Amino acid sequence: MSSTAENALVWAEIPTTDMDRAIKFYSAVTGAELKLDESGPNPIAAIPVDGTGIAASGHIYPGTPAPRGAGPTIHLAVKGGLEQTLGRVAAAGGQVLSEPITIPAGRFAYTLDPDGNSIGFFERL
Repeated sequence: MSSTAENALVWAEIPTTDMDRAIKFYSAVTGAELKLDESGPNPIAAIPVDGTGIAASGHIYPGTPAPRGAGPTIHLAVKGGLEQTLGRVAAAGGQVLSEPITIPAGRFAYTLDPDGNSIGFFERL
């Protein structure tokens, strides 16, 4: 019996054309240390969750991203506030596409990573 709720998001894969650049970008933006893992069939760098290690989160991997901004958008919880995170996105070579957008659960903003992947950053209020 699985403990995962039906239809729950369990993993996200973010394709990149340059693993080193993506590891540096996501490490800088999230404040988490991403490490290259070559133990499986493909190299990956998992995005650790809240200092507890890997959970239902995601990873970057060598692949072909969708056309710039055209693929699905995943949203990651921010560390240190939404505005600070957006500043780190720009400083690390990404592009901030929107001002913070308020929804009942919190606030988020759309960005593009250096490969053009659509990444949202979310702050619970």
